[in-house]
Amino acid sequence: MTRSRVTSKGKAHSFGGDWTEKKLDVLKHYLVAYTTALKDKPSANNAFRKAYIDAFAGTGTRTARERDTSSAPDTLLFPDLNEPAPQRLLEGSAKLALQVEPRFESYIFIERSHERCQQLKALKQEFPALADDIVVRQGEANAEIQKLCAPLNAWKSRRAVLFLDPYGMQVEWKTIQAIAATKAIDLWLLVPLGMGINRVATKSGKIPDPWRQRMNAFFGTKDWYDEFYKVETTPTLFGDAQAQVKAPMDVMARYFNNRLKEVFAGVAEKPGMLRNSANNPLYLLCFAVGNERGKNVALRIANHLLKEAR
Repeated sequence: MTRSRVTSKGKAHSFGGDWTEKKLDVLKHYLVAYTTALKDKPSANNAFRKAYIDAFAGTGTRTARERDTSSAPDTLLFPDLNEPAPQRLLEGSAKLALQVEPRFESYIFIERSHERCQQLKALKQEFPALADDIVVRQGEANAEIQKLCAPLNAWKSRRAVLFLDPYGMQVEWKTIQAIAATKAIDLWLLVPLGMGINRVATKSGKIPDPWRQRMNAFFGTKDWYDEFYKVETTPTLFGDAQAQVKAPMDVMARYFNNRLKEVFAGVAEKPGMLRNSANNPLYLLCFAVGNERGKNVALRIANHLLKEAR
């Protein structure tokens, strides 16, 4: 997955930082362990297939930026890391998955941008041996994922790893539910904790209606507000004073992870915390496993990788 605030034709799709390396390193090692574990998986009529699915797949590559502490703070609600400096091209999540051995039987890349879809299709030329198994789907990620998950019977002989790496809070809870319902998909999800949730949840608790609706769709409930805000009463000389107190980010993180536990067979207890160069929390890297029989092995691998990345 790659990111950029403005992407014009011919320019690299970019979003960098040491946390990006950590994210992709965890994903890479999990994919290798996953395909190795399922390499000799038996199934009826040899129909068992494993897929890699990448939503918000970008261009397949990204650019990493060297640190530049002179950058002015970004005031956007969902700011990218704007650290201008010399760039070097690195593998993004899509290209990384195509390099994994043992390989997947199929690769599905979902991207809304027509231009980026064309760049993803170019990966067929770079990986000709995999070309027939690469599918690029242009469309809105939530809609496309729900379509993929809908025929539940088809998942009896399938397994997949799905990497959801959005810019902000585009992922909807009904999409998470559809993924979990397959009971066959392992999910790696980047949750915009500092980049999104904490910014939308204003200190005062007075949240514009469009933002509140986005949070409702993201969490799949309105209950998040009561979890994130408490009224505290403080005695004073003039009587009791009440004030709305906003929960710290670790409470928000725990709340989302507990929501995942409600629908998945297993969830990593301690998601990865991805921070920027100033050590400010940006994203949570969450892991959830859909298959009950495979959850213990999957969680053991994921927990180890997340611990190593801290």
